[in-house]
Amino acid sequence: MLEQAQRVLKDIFGYDSFRGRQGAIIERVASGGDALVLMPTGGGKSLCFQVPALLREGLAVVVSPLIALMDDQVATLEELGVAAASLNSTLSAEAQRDLAVRIRRGEIKMLYLAPERLVQPRMLEFLHGLQIALFAIDEAHCVSAWGHDFRPEYLQLGQLAEQFPDVPRIALTATADKRTREEIVTRLHLQNAERFLSSFDRPNIFYRIVPKDQPRKQLLTFLGERRGNAGIVYCLSRKKVDEVAAFLCAQGFPALSYHAGLPSDVRASNQKRFLNEEGLIMVATIAFGMGIDKPNVRFVAHMDLPKSLEAYYQETGRGGRDGLPADAWMAYGLQDVLMLKQMLQNSEGDEVHKRVEQHKLDAMLALCEETRCRRQALLGYFDEDLPQPCGHCDNCMDGVQTWDATEPARQALSAIFRTGQRYGVGHLVDVLLGKDTEKVRGPGHEKLAVFGVGKDRSESEWRTIYRQLVARGLADVDLEGYGGLRLSATCRPLLRGEVTLELRKEVKAPSSSRGTGSSSGGSPASQLVRPDEREQWEALRVLRRKLAEEHAVPPYVIFPDSTLLEMLRSKPGNMAEMAQVSGVGARKLERYGEAFLEVLGGTEAPAPVADIRHELISLARAGMTPTQIASQLACTEKNVYSLLAEAIGAQQLSLEQALDLPEDLLGEIQDAFLDGEGELPPVAQVQEQFTGRVPEGILYCVRAALQSEFEV
Repeated sequence: MLEQAQRVLKDIFGYDSFRGRQGAIIERVASGGDALVLMPTGGGKSLCFQVPALLREGLAVVVSPLIALMDDQVATLEELGVAAASLNSTLSAEAQRDLAVRIRRGEIKMLYLAPERLVQPRMLEFLHGLQIALFAIDEAHCVSAWGHDFRPEYLQLGQLAEQFPDVPRIALTATADKRTREEIVTRLHLQNAERFLSSFDRPNIFYRIVPKDQPRKQLLTFLGERRGNAGIVYCLSRKKVDEVAAFLCAQGFPALSYHAGLPSDVRASNQKRFLNEEGLIMVATIAFGMGIDKPNVRFVAHMDLPKSLEAYYQETGRGGRDGLPADAWMAYGLQDVLMLKQMLQNSEGDEVHKRVEQHKLDAMLALCEETRCRRQALLGYFDEDLPQPCGHCDNCMDGVQTWDATEPARQALSAIFRTGQRYGVGHLVDVLLGKDTEKVRGPGHEKLAVFGVGKDRSESEWRTIYRQLVARGLADVDLEGYGGLRLSATCRPLLRGEVTLELRKEVKAPSSSRGTGSSSGGSPASQLVRPDEREQWEALRVLRRKLAEEHAVPPYVIFPDSTLLEMLRSKPGNMAEMAQVSGVGARKLERYGEAFLEVLGGTEAPAPVADIRHELISLARAGMTPTQIASQLACTEKNVYSLLAEAIGAQQLSLEQALDLPEDLLGEIQDAFLDGEGELPPVAQVQEQFTGRVPEGILYCVRAALQSEFEV
């Protein structure tokens, strides 16, 4: 069985070997057994059900929570030559009927469904009439009422065990602590499932957490070294999302907004742009993320504190899914803590649920103030032991300084107590600094023993002390009273002088790249290629983008960055060597191998293309045919057609200037592209009608002309 699986892995997906537990999981499911798979984002979860689906007879049914995720995986599979489809609300009734006919005929191998559609009686009845290869339940943590992505529809998926007792089921998730794992097993009736628990570690992600100090300026410094890379910036509120996106655009960064308050068509358009275009920044609330399969997100920045380590892990995990370096950067302050505690207090749910959520927030705060390796602390939360510090987080790279804060902490706590445990940090700091203001004099706080005792420290130092006292649980927010700080029971030993307190010393981050979690501090995407490789790297990306537009798929569906990088480094010289590149399967080799070999061989490298583009346009305007232009410029006809299509799309050339086509043939080609509704189909869809009649390049030129008309 494993031998067949490896053949499928190489022939279809283009990979030489399985990673980690993939082989064992695939053997288990392919042979008819159930499995619970815990694997980090980017660890290759999809292969764990896609390979068994191709090995087993019948239709594989994949349960997925979001249409975006379904569409993305279907597009990827279709590019690999696998017959896949998603049945969702975007399809018309007629399209749904057509799909049902194709499924009954056995023309579809993998069907993606939302959970609420799968459990409808009509759908279950339909599936009972088919041979089902397996059920894959993706994002299985959505079944947990304690989780951060709870979806009530997932609770009904347990009935698959009773209705299809002989069909193997595989439940997969990237984020599930011990409690959530048990809930998945219970609710989905996976008691006999073999458990495959991979490491939570994402070694390619560099973690950096900084105290807020002019956060927009801090964000700009971070982004400045990552221009041209795709990334996500998370904010807590919709208003802040819009403000930060507008601010970034004003600073010259291509940023889009995403939150639940936007019209659905704007959200859909922005998400599509983020997936399909290179180098965009999505500024978003947590409404954006699950189902984002874009592998080359090079950074995830948090402008506010996430409410739990599960949320933080999942959100930062959207960076570097391709296994290449990515950065997770966060700025947080005491105000974040106060806001989240207030939100928790006002949320629905019983006291038990609120206590659990409070525990999760406390764990998140502990990571922020951690003096050990961040990765050790993060993995420890998920019951995983990392014996040695990772060497790849801010604490490991920069070192952490602590100081004996026993006396200042007592002064800070004393100020809370003596002012009546009802004032916020701003007022407490004013008292400690001895500020003679009306707000301080009003309640007579200038007469307190703590008035002015902290003059030897700055306002920001006192704010840092209070932030860390709240994070350590020594002080808390009085959410039922005035919203000020109050003492916690745990601070008594410190006030009595029974214990000492070490706090983290905040050191101003250096202005160098290391200070923001870059180059030496994080190997960001901007450092993926050396200066001498950049020209050819851009050539590969240009070709990929062109092919993606032609096939109407995101660029990473053609090849992810990791595959392009391997091409760049291994320099395959022929098709046999190209077939050895990881991620180049048989279908993609046939479709794209020659084109990428030409770029790698220099015959279509970007610099010559850029140099000859102007000359090519002049020659076309002068009436030369593509064959004559190719001869004149000493390049291939295929390359000439490619450049002509680009020039037409950019409206630098008209179709009539580029090509001399009979009117009836031109009309026939245009009709073929305009036959359907909505967006123009890719060239591949109309190509068969004209095989042997016109060169493929002509089709690209006509499509480019039509596309430019649509965009006017």
